[in-house]
Amino acid sequence: MSTTLPRTSLVPRPSHARFTHGQFTFDADTRLRVSTGAEPAADLLRTLLSPATGLTLAPAADASVVLHLDSALTGLGVEGYGLTIGPNSVLLRAREVTGLLRGVQTVRQLLPVEALRTTPQGGVTWTLPCAEITDLPSRPWRGAMLDVARHFQPLSYLLRYVDLLALHKINVFHLHLTDDQGWRMPVAAYPKLTEIGGHRVQSMIGPSGDRYDGIAHGGAYTRAELARLVDHAAARGVTVMPEIEMPGHVRAALAAYPHLGNNPDRALDVWTRWGVCDTVLGVHDEVLGFCRTVLEEVMDVFPSPYIHLGGEECPLTEWELSPAARTRMRTAGLDDAAALHGWFLGQVGAFVGDNGRRAVGWSETGTRLPRDFTAMVWRDPAHAASAAARGHDVINAHHRATYLDYPQSGAAGEPAGQPGSVVSLRDVHGHDPVPDGLPAEAAAHVLGSQAQLWTEYVATPDRIEYLTYPRLCALADNGWSGPTPWPDFAARLREHTARLDALQVTRHP
Repeated sequence: MSTTLPRTSLVPRPSHARFTHGQFTFDADTRLRVSTGAEPAADLLRTLLSPATGLTLAPAADASVVLHLDSALTGLGVEGYGLTIGPNSVLLRAREVTGLLRGVQTVRQLLPVEALRTTPQGGVTWTLPCAEITDLPSRPWRGAMLDVARHFQPLSYLLRYVDLLALHKINVFHLHLTDDQGWRMPVAAYPKLTEIGGHRVQSMIGPSGDRYDGIAHGGAYTRAELARLVDHAAARGVTVMPEIEMPGHVRAALAAYPHLGNNPDRALDVWTRWGVCDTVLGVHDEVLGFCRTVLEEVMDVFPSPYIHLGGEECPLTEWELSPAARTRMRTAGLDDAAALHGWFLGQVGAFVGDNGRRAVGWSETGTRLPRDFTAMVWRDPAHAASAAARGHDVINAHHRATYLDYPQSGAAGEPAGQPGSVVSLRDVHGHDPVPDGLPAEAAAHVLGSQAQLWTEYVATPDRIEYLTYPRLCALADNGWSGPTPWPDFAARLREHTARLDALQVTRHP
């Protein structure tokens, strides 16, 4: 028996949708007609529907389901699509193949929820409601960041994580690969980064949320695994943006190569505490060479147009005490260690730019990143306005609305989380990435928003999903649809949770 949800339960909500009487039925005779260039969307439709439905959806010239690319559909942009469902045919059109991939996810949501399961489902009639849908996103950046440096997650889970992002039309997977507590990406010229920096002698939190000592934690990806992740995401219209932290949050790298720090003779461990470590990279030429070598390999693995360089929470004490750093300040004509921080980011950011990519950095104030950086603003909403007014492209990631490591309710049974106030589902839903009163010219620089899940207190995939869903549904809805009334979103989400359950997502109630 089919479980068909109300027609209005789509998450995110389409730009324009009109439902009519009747339905289209997928069956064993259903075929696909695929225009030139639309093959990735056909492959995705088959990949997503086959496990539950058993449908082959073979190609045919006279097929009833048509996937069509049309360069004349300029109003749909890169991600928009048009979907027409009649009793005897389905037409999915877009200007770009990415739009077709978004439309495939809408088809998936419109089918009975059993279509989302990964095992064969008998006795289900695979129907779509007749509809006319035209859909395109409000903002071009709808991201989700997962920190695998604090607690490593296997590739198998990252693939599932991407699948869930794609269902919700999230288009950027921000992969936080390095930090004080672990380095997860191999770099051929520096093998100790993962051999030493990928392991720490104790883990600060157990899977149940209780603190304990003496448990080793480690892990790193192979280059082949990261390439597979990139391909898997691209097939679903998701870009994987890597983050390599510098010049702070580098204790794991310095444990592997102490000479890259400000005290080269000091032996360091991979950090076993949370918070901000005061050991940072030095600023001598060898360090800049190290950064360039690492970034060359990162850019070789990740084709993302954006490369995240971290840049935040960099204590300046070591530089203030370092003769080499003081010499660098003098020769570069810098007033102080704070200016040295900007100089450092400028050096590595220019290297990224020279290689045809765009540097992204965490913005502490909205006004201190090099001007060619895309600013990921997290501390204060006013900083988003400051950065946009300065001419930065901006991703508004205000921590009080997008940091999913904070508890999502004040209930006694909530698991241990980042110390601080609750970030509720309604807080995430109410987050408008464009600050109030921002002039139109500056507002055009706001690319969108992004959710963050730092994993100091998150060790397992189940805990990741419990903290992520349904809060990420709210960010996805806002990012794609623009601000929606809370009652409208809440009503759609109540139905949408059946899809999460079909996918066996461990979610907050």
